[in-house]
Amino acid sequence: MLLIWRSDRVKCVDFHPTEPWTLSALYSGNIFIWDYNTQTLVKQFEVCNLPVRCAKFVTRKQWIATASDDMHIRVFNYNSLEKAHEFEAHTDYIRYIAIHPTLPYLLSSSDDMSIKLWDWDKNWQNLQVFESHAHYVMMCQWNPKDTNIFCSCSLDRSIKVWGVSGGAGGSSSCHFTLTGHQRGVNCVEYSPGGEKPYIISGSDDRTVKIWDYQTKQCIQTLSGHTNNVSYALFHPALPIILTGSEDGTVRIWHGSTYRLEATLSYFLERVWSIAVLKGSNTAALGYDEGTVVIKLGSEEPVASMHSGKIIWAKGNEIQTANLKLLDEGVTAREGEKVPLSVKDMGAAEVFPQYIAHHPNGRLFAVCGDGEFVIYTAQALRNKSYGPALEFVWAHSGAYATRDSNGKITVFQDFKESFSFKPQFNVEEIFGGRLLGIRGGDFICFYDWTEYRLVRRIDVVPKDVIWSEDGNNVVLMCPDSFYVLRHDKEAVQAALVSGVAVDEDGIEAAFDLQNEISDKVISGLWVGDCFVYISHAQRLTCLVAGSQETLAHLDRVQYLLGYMPEQSKIYLIDKELNVTPFTLHMALIEYQSAIMRKDFPTAETFFAQLPESLHNRIARFLENQGYQAEALQISKDDEHRFELATQLGKLQMAADIIVSISAQANPAMPPRGKWKNLGDVALEQGDFTLAKRCFSEAKDLGALFLLYTSVGDADGVLDTGKLAEESNIGNIAVLCYLLLGETKRALEA
Repeated sequence: MLLIWRSDRVKCVDFHPTEPWTLSALYSGNIFIWDYNTQTLVKQFEVCNLPVRCAKFVTRKQWIATASDDMHIRVFNYNSLEKAHEFEAHTDYIRYIAIHPTLPYLLSSSDDMSIKLWDWDKNWQNLQVFESHAHYVMMCQWNPKDTNIFCSCSLDRSIKVWGVSGGAGGSSSCHFTLTGHQRGVNCVEYSPGGEKPYIISGSDDRTVKIWDYQTKQCIQTLSGHTNNVSYALFHPALPIILTGSEDGTVRIWHGSTYRLEATLSYFLERVWSIAVLKGSNTAALGYDEGTVVIKLGSEEPVASMHSGKIIWAKGNEIQTANLKLLDEGVTAREGEKVPLSVKDMGAAEVFPQYIAHHPNGRLFAVCGDGEFVIYTAQALRNKSYGPALEFVWAHSGAYATRDSNGKITVFQDFKESFSFKPQFNVEEIFGGRLLGIRGGDFICFYDWTEYRLVRRIDVVPKDVIWSEDGNNVVLMCPDSFYVLRHDKEAVQAALVSGVAVDEDGIEAAFDLQNEISDKVISGLWVGDCFVYISHAQRLTCLVAGSQETLAHLDRVQYLLGYMPEQSKIYLIDKELNVTPFTLHMALIEYQSAIMRKDFPTAETFFAQLPESLHNRIARFLENQGYQAEALQISKDDEHRFELATQLGKLQMAADIIVSISAQANPAMPPRGKWKNLGDVALEQGDFTLAKRCFSEAKDLGALFLLYTSVGDADGVLDTGKLAEESNIGNIAVLCYLLLGETKRALEA
């Protein structure tokens, strides 16, 4: 949920298409505009002292158009909140206004049983009046496929379809009428985009009907609400239908099967309005007692990548792009959008909620609408299909499906190998080296070749991510993740020995390597390195328990894949923008070898790394306790100074400060470093170096302490003179008094 804000009765909600704003029109006569990202009230103003039943953004004019019970339409500039225009539009309450998508037209429907067309470019001239309804006209909507057509609904139980002539005095007769509701019709809406010739309507008979306006037939009736249906619409991006009712619920129905998927209740009394934001999963709900803004489903793109070939779903359409075919001379900069050449493959037979490549990359699977389809990756040719709520690949190319009854079926070479129904409620399945099946508070891993439990682990992961060699696996839980080592040899040995396996499976199958308290959005393995994006939008790599931040991301992104030949990891966002970040495989192998204390192998990989990575390697070595090796590698004088000081190489540290001084601004000498080095030298009894450091730092207090401690009268005198020149009287006086020079002490 993005926003829940209590207020007086909300009769209408609307979204601004580019700003994060939700508009609420209130029965009290006010307009509120909320920022649903910051959950704050951005603007508010009073329209009149009677109910505002409808309000809409007109962004191309920077307006808000309102319709209220004083029969007036008013237009306000939403930046200044000044009224741009006002006129009396009807002789009774105005129920709804619809803004034309391109032309300067506004439709208004009223309790006076008419619909009127207004042209704001002609000083709000009334171009046409549409009269045929026999009761209040509750709503009117433009047809997105043919914007000269609109539909209306009325408490006379009918839905009517009309056409506009574009000029005053044109024909205003109804094209046709749809009837079938048993009571008044409150809402009507076209299928977005015009792909299907459908109209949806909601009625006081508590049903929602889907109509084919070409055949003029009702093709489906949705029943379930227990009171009047006040709003119904097709979601523009997701395959769902949203309906709201005076029973206080919003119901979500499948857009193809019309099955009820979910019922939402926020206990804010009756639902009056629903709005959806085009190109987003965000929806706004208007209630008796306030406004709610929610996100439906996941905004993670449905995409997969194999060897640089990307496949993603855009609605039902499948598109592909190839990172290997970037235009010559085009080098994608770190973290910036890659200019991809995208090709349309065609429409999938199901609405994709999951896409994943076969391990060899020549096939990919799509799952959605309760079915799966396996396609060839070169062209959208159907290789196999069947029923499935979920589909996952094995590392070998086998695959498994889960049906609505919780039965798991495993396929080898596209033929059913075996199936089983676990003795627990299956919540989700995961592919990889082993078949993972999650229950209520645990996950069980099974062999792919037969129904055999390998291990039960008492965590509830939302994802399971295997390394390519099957030796490592990450269990991604809601607020942390576990890194496990999978011992395939131990599992095989246990099976060969014939030892009985209990309900927890083979204990030696997994060994916990790390538990990391970080919330992961997405992740993948690159060799022995686990790369992930955290909830804080940090791109992080984890090597043998050591974390390193690769980048801070400026928006929500998801890991797509890795291309070793480019040493780049690719990310994707909800807008299907693909961005690269550098991740050298040799660096990962080097870090892994260091963690294993395999130093000869580490040297081999170090030789492959560019010098630009040496400072990063030095930091890694320091974190692992190899300061001496880090000092040899680092090119950063600041870091080298720290390391030399830690290692007790004080003369080297002094030489490094001299080098830093030569490069620094003469007006800003590195006195702090000299002071720090002097303190260390003093601790180690190197008085000669300490004197030099404190002199360079002009730390008179330290020089005074040092010279007096060793009884160096000349040094005390020099310190007194320096203090006098620097106007540090207290030290100068002390120096002269200790030397018995009372007169000079008084003068200082």
